[in-house]
Amino acid sequence: MTQPLMPKATAVWLVENTSLTFDQIADYCGLHVLEVKGIADGDVAQGIKGMDPVSTGQLTRAEIERCQKNPATRLMAAESKYKVPPVQPRKGPRYTPVSRRQDRPDAIAWLIRNHPELTDSQIAKLVGTTKPTIESIRDRTHWNSANIKPVDPVTLGLSTQIELDAAVQKAAKKVDRERRKAQKEAGGTETLLPAAETIAPEPQHATIAAPEEEREERKSYDADSVFAKLKDVKIEEDDEE
Repeated sequence: MTQPLMPKATAVWLVENTSLTFDQIADYCGLHVLEVKGIADGDVAQGIKGMDPVSTGQLTRAEIERCQKNPATRLMAAESKYKVPPVQPRKGPRYTPVSRRQDRPDAIAWLIRNHPELTDSQIAKLVGTTKPTIESIRDRTHWNSANIKPVDPVTLGLSTQIELDAAVQKAAKKVDRERRKAQKEAGGTETLLPAAETIAPEPQHATIAAPEEEREERKSYDADSVFAKLKDVKIEEDDEE
């Protein structure tokens, strides 16, 4: 679906002037639902003036009313009379407005603390900074280290929640691949024990050896001697009678 020309400004207007749900606004504007919630709470898009999508021909009033009646529906953009060329993604770090540049150290500190799996290049792309700046904040050699406080870059408006989630997922997959590769090269296994150890029989209890004299006495007994002894005992009993 075609996104509006100014997604955040459109989201601000829809939050302030309609009863659409956060999911409906996020789906239409191409934002994360938490960003829309942040706009409603006043934490995101501060100072951005809302743009009416109806006056610009991007939405119709009937379409907004239809979606307000049923939260399960999604907004459908109106067909534009003008063909707008697709926006080509720009390579390299994003452009950060001058008014937001002083917030970048706080965002970098937050990313380093909460997402250590992110590489320096990913952090630089998210908040529009350089690798030396990231290193100085990590090593606490930054000139303003005493005043740096970790703050979510989404709250500061330096990146979107969708971009942050995508970068974290990509970094987590890379870490998992490297871990599996290292285990494969080392010939190691997971935490499971070998089958020979898990199904090994229980050790038998050791028996206490009898004294040497007792063993010799047991060996001297046989069937003939036992019966002979019983016969002698019976003869003695008969004589007594």
